[in-house]
Amino acid sequence: MASYNFEGATIVITGGTGSFGSTMASEILKDNPSELRIFSRDENKQDSMRRQFNDDRVKFYIGDVRDEDSVARVLKNSNYIFHAAALKQVPSCDFFPIEAVNTNVRGSANVIKHALANEVECVVCLSTDKAVYPINAMGMSKALMEKVAFSEARNNLESRTRITVTRYGNVMMSRGSVIPLFLEQIQNNLPLTITNPDMTRFLMSLDESVALVKYAFHEGSTGDLFVPKAPASTILTLARAVARILDKEEHFEHRIIGTRHGEKLFESLLSSEDSSRATNEGEYFRVPLDTRSLDYSKYFEAGIGEATFTDSYTSHNTQQLDVDGVVDLLLSDSKFNQILNGISK
Repeated sequence: MASYNFEGATIVITGGTGSFGSTMASEILKDNPSELRIFSRDENKQDSMRRQFNDDRVKFYIGDVRDEDSVARVLKNSNYIFHAAALKQVPSCDFFPIEAVNTNVRGSANVIKHALANEVECVVCLSTDKAVYPINAMGMSKALMEKVAFSEARNNLESRTRITVTRYGNVMMSRGSVIPLFLEQIQNNLPLTITNPDMTRFLMSLDESVALVKYAFHEGSTGDLFVPKAPASTILTLARAVARILDKEEHFEHRIIGTRHGEKLFESLLSSEDSSRATNEGEYFRVPLDTRSLDYSKYFEAGIGEATFTDSYTSHNTQQLDVDGVVDLLLSDSKFNQILNGISK
């Protein structure tokens, strides 16, 4: 495997003004790139990020992954792409599923198409646990995004462009996540709203999501899927942990609001089919590309061996954290501590 680094490179982050994008940008700038292009459609967030970084190497491009012209413009003469642009809210994607398709599927196809056309060295596409056994439009569109990435990798094995995919679960403290909501409810002396106390979710920090993406960037062969080995907890345990940190556990109150539309009791990072092909990479699982050609007989007339049952990897069967474990995890998260310090003041 060749060695890759950011020094002197031109790098694009699509959806670069989001939680992941700003954290990834900070990491990239440590390695002295020639240029870091932040591509998004939100000029207000771009202005905030411009003020935050105040760095001449960071260039801001207004555009949308749905628009091929703006994608072609931002990818011109670039070396590496981190594709994070997506519609991520489950309710909005279910209300407007074609919008999820336009951004998450067609937009991703535009990014990969122009990455190949520009002979970009590597594009890493970010996916979600909701793409495994999907039950909502967000997960379905992300599953199709993965299929697009794998298809383009398979059809361009000789290309200099490596296409890899990362799939991970809920990122703590990202926009729209439940932990900031719990903090706000506790501050306002409100009961914490819990969908289902037995519901489990993977727990991962923004820094860990960046580490996974960097691992895929450095170690991945084209078409590889990378999944982290992440702990999980029940929603009730997570709520109790937040309350304990704020010294509110003794008077902890919560209200069960019921499982919302499009939610599962647990999430999966690897299907049983993925698990049967995955290799153990220490902190991560790698699922290599199925490189069968477009010879349809290989699909219809010949199999790939005897099917075996392998458990899927879920937030129910991964390491389960108790309240103490979640407290330790939260207090190790820089974003959580930043917000906590603001509350303390």
